[in-house]
Amino acid sequence: MSEQDIIEQSDEPITGERIADDLRTLGISAGDTLLVHSSLSALGWVSGGAPAVVDALRSVVTTDGTLVMPTHTGLSDPDGWQNPPVPDDWEETIRATMSPYRPEVTPTRGMGAIPETFRSYPDVVRSKHPQVSFSAWGTDAESIVADHEYDFGLGENSPLADVYDRDGTVLLLGAGYDSNTSIHLAEHRGEFQKETESGGAPVLEDGEREWIRLTELALSDDDFEQVGEVFETERPEAVARGSVGNADTVAMRQRELVDFASDWFSENR
Repeated sequence: MSEQDIIEQSDEPITGERIADDLRTLGISAGDTLLVHSSLSALGWVSGGAPAVVDALRSVVTTDGTLVMPTHTGLSDPDGWQNPPVPDDWEETIRATMSPYRPEVTPTRGMGAIPETFRSYPDVVRSKHPQVSFSAWGTDAESIVADHEYDFGLGENSPLADVYDRDGTVLLLGAGYDSNTSIHLAEHRGEFQKETESGGAPVLEDGEREWIRLTELALSDDDFEQVGEVFETERPEAVARGSVGNADTVAMRQRELVDFASDWFSENR
C-alpha cells in the first residue's frame, strides 16, 4: 500500500498520543512484558512514522516493563531460498561472502518498519541468533535476549520461552495470527509427529566470520489463523480486541495462548 493510499484511507493523522491512549484502553499498562507484532500501514497515516509508534509503546510500558519485538533477518542458506530463489551456481559464493550477523548492524527482513526502527534505538538490546533474533527494551530486556541458542531458535531456549515464563502479553498491532511467533513455541511443545531441518548462517565468533550450521523444527504457520480463531472463541477471558489508530488490534495472554495452541496441535496435527 502506498503512502498516498494510506492518507486517503485515514480521516485524520494518527498521533503518538492517540496510539498510547488506545493501547491503554486495550489494557496495556506500565510494567507489562509486551511482545509486539505490527503493521505500520494498518495504523493509518502516523504523524512521525514508525518512531512515533515505538515511542508510544515505550511510554505505555515504561521502564518498569519490557517491550519485545521479533527482529528476524534474511541470513540463511541460499539453498532454501524461494522468494526469490537464486541460481544454483551462485550459492557457494553467497555462503562464502554473506556478511555475518551483527546485532547492532544487521537489518531485519520482512518484519516491517516498526521493529526495524525499534532495533536501531541505542538502548535496545538484541539476541545473538543470526536468523530469528528478538530485540528488547526495559527492565528485563537483557535477560530476555541473553540466552538465545542457535538450534531450535523459536523453542525452549529462546526469548519466546522467556516471555512465557514472565507471563507476558502478545500484541497483534494490525497483524494477524500468521505473524504470531509465540505459536511456534507451541509447535515445539505440542505432541505430534515432527521433523527437523538443517540450515546455516554467518556469525562472528571471536571477531572472525564463521558459517554455522543450525538445526530447526520444520515449522508451519498454515493453521495459525485457525488456532487464533478457536482460541478467541474458547478463551475469551484471555483476549482483548480493539482499535489502535485505524488498526484492528488484539492483546492476549501469551501463556494461555501457547498452552492452548500446544494442546490444539496435539489433537489436530
